[in-house]
Amino acid sequence: MEKIMINFNVPPFTGNEMEYIKKAVENQKICGDGEFTKKCNAWIEERTKTPKCLLTTSCTHALELAALLAGIKEGDEVILPSYTFVSTADAFVLRGAKVVFVDIRPDTMNIDETKIEAAITDKTKAIVPVHYAGVACEMDTIMDIAKRHNLIVIEDAAQGIMSTYKGKALGTIGDYGCFSFHETKNYSMGEGGALLIRDEAKVEEAEIIREKGTNRSKFFRGQIDKYTWVNYGSSYLPSDMNAAYLYAQLEMADEINESRLAIWNRYYEGLQELKECGKIELPVVPEGCVHNAHMFYIKAKDLEERTKLISFLKENGILSVFHYIPLHSAPAGEKFGEFFGEDKYTTKESERLARLPMYYGLTMEQVDYIISKVKEFYSK
Repeated sequence: MEKIMINFNVPPFTGNEMEYIKKAVENQKICGDGEFTKKCNAWIEERTKTPKCLLTTSCTHALELAALLAGIKEGDEVILPSYTFVSTADAFVLRGAKVVFVDIRPDTMNIDETKIEAAITDKTKAIVPVHYAGVACEMDTIMDIAKRHNLIVIEDAAQGIMSTYKGKALGTIGDYGCFSFHETKNYSMGEGGALLIRDEAKVEEAEIIREKGTNRSKFFRGQIDKYTWVNYGSSYLPSDMNAAYLYAQLEMADEINESRLAIWNRYYEGLQELKECGKIELPVVPEGCVHNAHMFYIKAKDLEERTKLISFLKENGILSVFHYIPLHSAPAGEKFGEFFGEDKYTTKESERLARLPMYYGLTMEQVDYIISKVKEFYSK
């Protein structure tokens, strides 16, 4: 087996993680909502200006929590892109809803906002825009549609922390926003996520559902003298040890962000000539959107060329990967959902996309080597 020189992803590590985990252990509070969970929540609230952030065990669970708060139930319909991770759909399918997929825009790989309105029926309850690669969906249009049709908007901002749309942090524009802190994300706690809540009137209900259906959070704040079971719920609290790992990175969030953007820009500039001669396409960041360099991808001519490119890079010690297989073509997608309208871009564009290595700590020498190998492939 060939020796891999450059991995596709390396989980972020800043140096303070072990010290903070040790502190969590010394605090004798390694369950949820300890010192570091509170620090992470406060940091996210301050940076995004969201009224409330609740750290969760995953972005999947943040989406599930949002689906519960939105009152999604059997017979409801939820509109989302097919080009996304399974969790986006799972959260609503678990509630008994039907997922209605619409096509994506080929420039950003985000949901095509012009295709949403036609897919709305009297059963539609929510729209779930997914901010692919940390580049914002066209949120003004989506929020306008939601307002006119009285729909809830749940932002799947799994890849979107530190990104903005017209100055607003992703995850804070819709009714609910969901972040991911999985090991593949810009900031990580191994497994973890966060729910952002825009309406302060929903905060208490969210705390109750997140705490197994109990009003334990109010008890710990001294607002009640005993806590009890008051609603349905589950356990969505991450261990404070995981939160400690994350907090070490949030403290260095700007440095990590700047490092990733420098890598992204190096790729973009280095591969520009291949784009100009029509060999590949590069990512598009629309006006008004500030991205977070979550990923760098290129688009090959077609599936066959992409397969050869990934294979060629692997032979040269570079791990490049493709991304989602569209959900509507998966067995569960056919069972629990339907694709509304024409699949003009979802399948075609997903088959062209190849992701290049991107992580905090990737050196410019490595980036230049990757660029040189992509160029070599296309010079043949």
